[in-house]
Amino acid sequence: MKIILMRHGQAEDETRPDSARQLTDFGQQQSAQTADYITAHYTPDYFVVSPYDRAQQTLTQLQTRAPNVPVTVQDNITPADDARAALTELADIEAECLVVVCHMSIVAHIASLLTGVSPESFSLAEARVFEMEFVMSGMAKEIDRFVSVQPR
Repeated sequence: MKIILMRHGQAEDETRPDSARQLTDFGQQQSAQTADYITAHYTPDYFVVSPYDRAQQTLTQLQTRAPNVPVTVQDNITPADDARAALTELADIEAECLVVVCHMSIVAHIASLLTGVSPESFSLAEARVFEMEFVMSGMAKEIDRFVSVQPR
């Protein structure tokens, strides 16, 4: 199975509550680039997304390209949530190619749990692909990554 972890695109400054921050136009472009890459190279069969607006907007780019893929909103993949609890919930999902759209720093911690190596920051709209027989800490191997155009 594959798990693709994706961070949302560039979001507006913190002028509203964190959960309500929107993607900038550039963040939409980044998300579109990453969605193009994912759907060109992989066949997602399940999407999981954070309830925060910017993650939902990022997911919309994937859904435009893969409209028939089921989606679950997972409440415990927001920035300050516990990665172990999130990974336990993700492990219960039946999928061959699961795409998870969430945030720093939880996305780095989930990746770290999957591979057993130290957390490494994700760029905006970055996607990393992990392959494993089953979801369990330290059982995955990173096989691919894509980083969209980054702000200057």
